[in-house]
Amino acid sequence: MKVVVTGASGFIGTYVLTELNKKDVEIIAISRTQKNNTLLKLQNVNWINLDIAKPPKDCFNFIGRPDCLINLAWDGLPNYRSDHHINKELPSQYNFLSNLIYDGLDSLISVGTCFEYGMQSGELSVNHSTNPDNEYAIAKDTLHNKIRELSKLYPIKFIWARLFYIYGVGQAENSLYPSLRRAIERGDKTFKMSSGMQVRDFLPVEEVASAIVDLVFNKEVEEVVNICSGKPISVIELVEKWLKENDWEIELALGEYKYPDYEPYAFWGLK
Repeated sequence: MKVVVTGASGFIGTYVLTELNKKDVEIIAISRTQKNNTLLKLQNVNWINLDIAKPPKDCFNFIGRPDCLINLAWDGLPNYRSDHHINKELPSQYNFLSNLIYDGLDSLISVGTCFEYGMQSGELSVNHSTNPDNEYAIAKDTLHNKIRELSKLYPIKFIWARLFYIYGVGQAENSLYPSLRRAIERGDKTFKMSSGMQVRDFLPVEEVASAIVDLVFNKEVEEVVNICSGKPISVIELVEKWLKENDWEIELALGEYKYPDYEPYAFWGLK
């Protein structure tokens, strides 16, 4: 089996490649950016420098006629409210994916977001209707619907994987986990954060990557899946868990930051 991964040099992509490398598959990694040292050490990975917003003609042949595509690429984050997601990213993504489907792609796994559920609170299953509330989520939800309609016309296995909250080494520096880790490494006495009472669903990136790769080989999965822990936890509980697990010590300055306005106060996923 030949598997192509877009966004391969990104945070999640790095871990997906590592997980795929444990399997008996041929791996083709697509990225616009320079590969890091960790990725260069991986065996059985063939790299293609490609911007999916500017694909070559006959792209399916150019990327090696894969059996499966794992689509992790998405530009414009972490600005969830940017018009870029709808005006540029959405049409670029659809153009790239639809042409691969037209040319014979057998299997597509593309990642979505829990933000597609909008401002709904509580436990969210794939049976909940979507109601996206920011431009990023609207673009993701629209792409899912457009590819789903296309998949009815072509013989393709299509899976849409809605990711909840992720943490781990290599994450964007402004995210909670790397921010806390840097504060510890600097020897800061305090760490500024929100009150931490909001409830979310978190998974370490290693588990997220494993779940995505499992979808490649799962022949019975439904079209939409939540990739989540299924266990609600408050942000303050999670931070205290990280401190305990790593034997870190720092005073938490709670209430320094406001809650984001693009997500509900308490929500988590149902597997």
